[in-house]
Amino acid sequence: MTDYVDAPPAAKLSELSASLGTAPPVAEDVTYERLLDARSESHNWLTYYGSYDGQRYSLLDQINTENVKRLSTAWAFQFGSAGMHAGASTYAFEAAPIVVDGVMYVSGWDGWVWAIDARTGQQLWQYKHAIPFDVSLCCGNVNRGVAVVNGKVIVATLNAHVVALDATNGECLWDTVHGDVRAGESATVAPLVVKDMVIVGSSGGEFGVRGHLDAYDVESGARRWRCYTIPKPGEPGSETWPADSPAWTRGGGNTWVTGTFDPELNLLYWGTGNPAPDFDGEVREGDNQHSDSVIAVDVDSGEIRWHFQFTPHDLWDYDSNMESILFEQDGRKLLGHFDKNGYFFVLDRTNGELVRVTPFSDRITWGEITAEGDVKPQIFPDKEGEAVHFWPGPAGAKEWCHAAYSPRTNMFYVPVQDVGATVTRRRREFKESIPYWGASVTVDTDDMAGQVKAIDAATSEEAWRWTWHLPISSSVLATAGDLVFCGTPSGEFNAFDARTGELLWQFQTGSGHHSSPTTYSVDGRQYIAVPVGWGSWVEGFAPGMMGGPHGDALFVFSLPETP
Repeated sequence: MTDYVDAPPAAKLSELSASLGTAPPVAEDVTYERLLDARSESHNWLTYYGSYDGQRYSLLDQINTENVKRLSTAWAFQFGSAGMHAGASTYAFEAAPIVVDGVMYVSGWDGWVWAIDARTGQQLWQYKHAIPFDVSLCCGNVNRGVAVVNGKVIVATLNAHVVALDATNGECLWDTVHGDVRAGESATVAPLVVKDMVIVGSSGGEFGVRGHLDAYDVESGARRWRCYTIPKPGEPGSETWPADSPAWTRGGGNTWVTGTFDPELNLLYWGTGNPAPDFDGEVREGDNQHSDSVIAVDVDSGEIRWHFQFTPHDLWDYDSNMESILFEQDGRKLLGHFDKNGYFFVLDRTNGELVRVTPFSDRITWGEITAEGDVKPQIFPDKEGEAVHFWPGPAGAKEWCHAAYSPRTNMFYVPVQDVGATVTRRRREFKESIPYWGASVTVDTDDMAGQVKAIDAATSEEAWRWTWHLPISSSVLATAGDLVFCGTPSGEFNAFDARTGELLWQFQTGSGHHSSPTTYSVDGRQYIAVPVGWGSWVEGFAPGMMGGPHGDALFVFSLPETP
């Protein structure tokens, strides 16, 4: 079994948090230096992906291929949803639970944040940020998680604020406005702490806003820098937008999923969303940089050092917000990215040079990307009122939910959606805070499937797959126990052999999975935590499950305690 440093004894945790409303001050000692080496603290899950490299891999191996069949529920945390919700869309439980020395911090829908005893599931404190009922939301009332540092829990809110809470009691320490909620900006991203800053991305591209990435001072909440993803006239990339229109001012390219960070290169790698309006490219001629891209951003200045665009002049709603996983092969610093357009890209992360591009989706009809990286579209929704069908649909071959990478197997594990859609272009004039979507979309309700696929990191070839009758819309977790965990829209939570793909264990949670499982240990006992709660833009990625149970539970599993 791998050696690792364990958390403080649970008895001490219980003594410190005996009364509801307080948590032990474990987060006070979470520093940037600890975040730099987060994976070595394998009993904790200190940041969104578990570490800055985005691998979603844990060194814990107590739960392994031999004993995972004995996994059972340790505890469940439920928090019912009642009353009106912000926005006219459904809520979902999408967060990645953060764990610090026996205390779990997790965010939910509609402005909720909780601190929970990670051993027992007892709530220690809760916080509710007031969200206007009429806030403009594209794709669900969701939040993907919090950041923890220097005794603070930091969360981005639906009404585009960034809030720092006291980690011991949930009291608000500072509250900074991040975006213009009246214009349709919002925030669903889990913040990322780097050095003495917290990095937060914007949402709202479907309302014709200009995407941006911001850095805030951890102690005061003051903004340090802002990086716009859509260049204004005269800036690099501005020539890829119409010169005689205000299209760039409402160009989208939002940064609504957490990025990764290479401390040696001092670069953030952040994905950007689709250009606005979706589908209607006639009003935004050109490649529309830096939409559908990964941008490499100097963390000190906020300047873009390089970018790589995965789908120039996007007509298919193929956001590229999804994670950039940092890994090394043959001494070369690389970046792996599974895009909504159905292709897996490997880039040199020092300069953005393309190393390999290969399809990972079974059906791709919108176009083709050659081995040299040339993008050749084949199906265009470019005529007003004409319906076209293509694969993958607007939710992509992979939605925002994250892949994982295991250094033990040298494989990536990716959740795949195999579902098409019919799009009919409809011209829509821009009006502030009104959806700026240039088409009507009908996603297929049959002839769909999903897979969890293993991809060899050295060759990008498929090693194994597990197939399900519904698109897989949940993040993947990999562990040193040679296990891969992933949920399904129909409620199953699965454990696979990381080397063979054999299904070793399955548990029905009662609600679909659209979240990010994490793992941690308390008193030498390993746990697997996964929020379940079906919702958000279900009609986009799994319309056959629109009537599925919503749920609101955080399930935590472990091996049975031995006497």
